[in-house]
Amino acid sequence: MSLTDRQAQILKAIIQEYTETALPVGSVTIEKKYNLGVSPATIRNEMVELTKTGFLNQPHTSAGRTPSPMALKYYVRELLKEEEITVAEEVAVKEQVWDHRFQLDRFLKEITKALADKTQSLAVTCTSQGDLYHSGHAHILENPEFYDIDVAKEVLSLIDEFNRLNAFFKKASSEEPIHVLVGDDLDNEMFTNLSLIFTDFHAKNIEGSIGIIGPSRLHYSKIIPTMRYFSQLIDEIAKGW
Repeated sequence: MSLTDRQAQILKAIIQEYTETALPVGSVTIEKKYNLGVSPATIRNEMVELTKTGFLNQPHTSAGRTPSPMALKYYVRELLKEEEITVAEEVAVKEQVWDHRFQLDRFLKEITKALADKTQSLAVTCTSQGDLYHSGHAHILENPEFYDIDVAKEVLSLIDEFNRLNAFFKKASSEEPIHVLVGDDLDNEMFTNLSLIFTDFHAKNIEGSIGIIGPSRLHYSKIIPTMRYFSQLIDEIAKGW
């Protein structure tokens, strides 16, 4: 489904605001903070239309709106402007894992930890040999999406079950190097407000996937280029396995 330029601008502003606050977003906030050059009434009318077409949700207790999984996927596909990862950031990650590049098990532990540290998220890695690594568990508690103990329990149980987690990694259908699963892609009501961003890696004797689990309102503009760098780094190191 395509949007008008104005609808796309409003949707992008709503997603940016929601990413920062985790709260429903109102038309007055968008008008005051994002300088779109249209009135609050026009923004309200467009928000109503975006709600009708499934891009926005309206929580019962609020006049504001939140982006739907469909909106977030549209944003990643059509509206996202990636932020470049700096050379200093690349070097810091490389230094964290470089000494372990010839010890596969240790390397995968360290690269998973490095991804968790860099993204401040829960990082997970699965391999074709059935190995499972995860790091950054405490980070999920920094997000209100995980204040629901049942959601937190479901995620923490997921990352200890190789077959369940690997099934998510196998769901990627695009040829893009970075895969984004949001909300309904994860086939679990508990995960409605969550996302999984990951990349696959292939070497002579092993293949697998590495990614992060977090709220659906992740900073995709930072996370996706970071994941892209991790993919390139693993490919570079895998040549020596």
